[in-house]
Amino acid sequence: MTSKLQLLMPAVLEHAGTWQGTYRHIDNQGETLDCHQSLVECVFPVEGPVVYTQRNQFSWDDGRVFKVAFDGIIQNNKIYWDTETFKGYGWVASPSIFLLELERKDDPGAWFYESIVMGPDKKHRARTWHWFKNGECFKRTLCDERLIS
Repeated sequence: MTSKLQLLMPAVLEHAGTWQGTYRHIDNQGETLDCHQSLVECVFPVEGPVVYTQRNQFSWDDGRVFKVAFDGIIQNNKIYWDTETFKGYGWVASPSIFLLELERKDDPGAWFYESIVMGPDKKHRARTWHWFKNGECFKRTLCDERLIS
């Protein structure tokens, strides 16, 4: 059975699986604000309105762990999310680049624009977030990930 997502943006299905990586949040001077490890699982259901499920586990050196999961649906030919902390959409810009535009509900007035670039081996990807508030970029997030399953 062919899913809605497979018909609309088949390149995004290459992100299926569990990705292990490191997230680094930096300020405009390049100083590290936060650094933590991640496990990100991407699942693409074939049936039903949910076309994308992501489960995240973030862990810090001090022992803190944060887990979250969220689902995406198709809306206006894009993947659309509306969660407790953010809302927005994503689309395929090229076979190797997936773009997202997300409004942070937990930080009024903050937005981030994310690019996820898939490496040629399909086992490594790089993610870059540009955070804006009041029209100005105030930080960036850099994430390097590798597919582990």
